[in-house]
Amino acid sequence: MANRLVVVSNRVADPRKTAAGGLAVAMGDALASSGGMWFGWSGQVIDPNNPPPSPGPSGVHVHKAGNVTLATVDLTADDHQAYYLGYSNGVLWPVFHYRLDLADFEAGYIDGYRRVNRMFAHKLLPLLRDDDVIWVQDYHLIPLAAELRALGCKQRIGFFLHIPLPPPQILSAIPAHEWLMRALFAYDLVGVQSQTDLSHLHRYLASEAPAEEAADGRLLAYGRSLLAASFPIGIDVDEFVEIGKGAEARELYGKMREQFAGKQLLVGVDRLDYSKGLPHRIRAFRHLLERYPDNRGSSTLVQVASPSREDVEAYHEIRRELEGLCGAINGDYGDIDWVPIHYIHRTVARKRLPGLFQAGRVALVTPLRDGMNLVAKEFIASQDAADPGVLVLSRFAGAAEQFADALPVNPYDTQATAEAIQAALAMPLAERQIRHQRMLEQIRQFDVHWWRKSFLETLMES
Repeated sequence: MANRLVVVSNRVADPRKTAAGGLAVAMGDALASSGGMWFGWSGQVIDPNNPPPSPGPSGVHVHKAGNVTLATVDLTADDHQAYYLGYSNGVLWPVFHYRLDLADFEAGYIDGYRRVNRMFAHKLLPLLRDDDVIWVQDYHLIPLAAELRALGCKQRIGFFLHIPLPPPQILSAIPAHEWLMRALFAYDLVGVQSQTDLSHLHRYLASEAPAEEAADGRLLAYGRSLLAASFPIGIDVDEFVEIGKGAEARELYGKMREQFAGKQLLVGVDRLDYSKGLPHRIRAFRHLLERYPDNRGSSTLVQVASPSREDVEAYHEIRRELEGLCGAINGDYGDIDWVPIHYIHRTVARKRLPGLFQAGRVALVTPLRDGMNLVAKEFIASQDAADPGVLVLSRFAGAAEQFADALPVNPYDTQATAEAIQAALAMPLAERQIRHQRMLEQIRQFDVHWWRKSFLETLMES
């Protein structure tokens, strides 16, 4: 691609660091191919009355990471509270994950959300070239293109939503939802994870805008046209396989095999977030032990729940609930030589994760709602094709649209989830091999490189 790619996201990561997460890997690959720029928040919260030494007259920190330019800005404490903690994670995150009961609509955070998006636009505009292609990432920055257009920006701008998009009845509960969704029409292309998300967007705009659909599939409203499409994000399969061959992954796999010799391992790896359905999963495991007592002493769940947004009360509550449930099961069913649940409230390094997945006979990926869920794809990539594990997958994860060969579950139905886990544990080898082969073909065909290429090609043609 001749045009320079400019990625804008809430946070910026060094794409040279392989431990950076899925978005960093995807963006790093895209940027490295053309030598682009990555713009966003530095992660620093400053006191406006006592600011650190200025990074330059524009207030933008700029440095090179290989052939990629990293450009970041700081946030004041007030902006961080209103834009990031308040509106992005206190309103949009819970609503987009169908949790209206957890949304804080009364705090007036929307002013801070608008203010920071406007500040991002003002800081980014002087750094742009005429032929740049701008790719904005995720819910923190929905109105960014509208702010850029107001300043005269003419470049192509695409937007990708990594989290789920709820149906119109939920979306319209957001105060000023019309303003938020109208802002999407400043983009040339809007991408979502799943066909379900795309259907929700079309239904919302048809009823609220109201938008008309043109013959070419574009949505017409507010005097503009918008192209929206589904681009399910993937992983770099080959890279993850290579990580699995590394010393750290092999070491963890060896330790797991030794520590849990003779046991069937179930594995779960999630951020500690109310969208992940962790208490429901633990209750399903309890039902498994109650209904199928042969699993007592022979099946062990290793649940990693990485710390996440620990300054939010809802996360304190879910941690207390989760630890109480795990402790109760271990107390009721555990024995001197067997602990039913190994609960880990720490982040497992990415270089070690394949070793954990390789040791798992069953992966439990059971969110209550998830945009995609890359853990499901990493588990598949990690498996030994000769003796693969089984994926138990929530039908409410975006990945469920791609994986007909996973065992689908409704995570709210804990007894039915327990039945699916038992079916996974008892699944014959030949069936496991066939299911794994088909899912592996899916993640190879629709990997992160396909995601990036498909989105950018569609944006250039839009």
